[in-house]
Amino acid sequence: MLKITIGQYYPAQSPVHRMDARMKLLCIIIFITILFFVGNFAGYAFAALFLFSVIKISKVPPRYLFRGLRAILFIIVFTAFLNIFFTPTGNVVFSVGFVTVTDLGLLNAARMALRLVMLIVGSAMLMLTTTPIEMTAAIEFGLKPLKKIGVPAHEIAMMMTIAMRFIPTLLEEMDKIMKAQMARGADFDTGGIIKKAKSMVPLLVPLFISSFRRAEELALAMEARCYRGDVGRTRMKKMKMRLLDYGALLIMGGFVAVLMVIEHLSGVYGFV
Repeated sequence: MLKITIGQYYPAQSPVHRMDARMKLLCIIIFITILFFVGNFAGYAFAALFLFSVIKISKVPPRYLFRGLRAILFIIVFTAFLNIFFTPTGNVVFSVGFVTVTDLGLLNAARMALRLVMLIVGSAMLMLTTTPIEMTAAIEFGLKPLKKIGVPAHEIAMMMTIAMRFIPTLLEEMDKIMKAQMARGADFDTGGIIKKAKSMVPLLVPLFISSFRRAEELALAMEARCYRGDVGRTRMKKMKMRLLDYGALLIMGGFVAVLMVIEHLSGVYGFV
């Protein structure tokens, strides 16, 4: 869990870091959405090449970026297994009792695994190249139309950003508490599921207490700085779209167009 990269910012001098946060948020939404329309491995290969190119330009170390996948490896593997064993259509590869594996199930599992990996890495790129303040402003801008129906866009954006920002802090706190409990003889590794669940109690209780204490300290700090929501609030740095941002949107449009061509060709010529 300590390898999670959500909420962490990696400072660097790159075009991706200099982009407007609103444009980065729009680009990642387009990227994630188009992944769900890709059905062949040629499209996934092109999407992976595009993502690796963005990582290279951002100057974020790939090892630092992909280490967050270890925390959700179980979810990726579990999703792949569900697609393998619960896809009855297609040619049967092998069958043992009530378990039947088809070629279509294997293809769906591979597609889903690739989709999840690129989705998570792309989302991590957004977090690693955008400061929490910029992220709050971008989310608030995206929710701004909902203000007309009474949705507190600023408060929602602030809560989401604070939650993401404190994930690494709480994980570090959990690591400290776990090491302190292990020094006192606690065992978190041996035993069955029930024993492991019981051993988590002395870990979760102080973690919850620490979380509430941090939340109270943050609330007091915000009140001391006269924070009253978005009413009459101004910004020291106003967001502005620049040529770099419009160029990124143009590149994103080209990426979507190429993927659509690949999908069309796969349907015409039948290549995987």
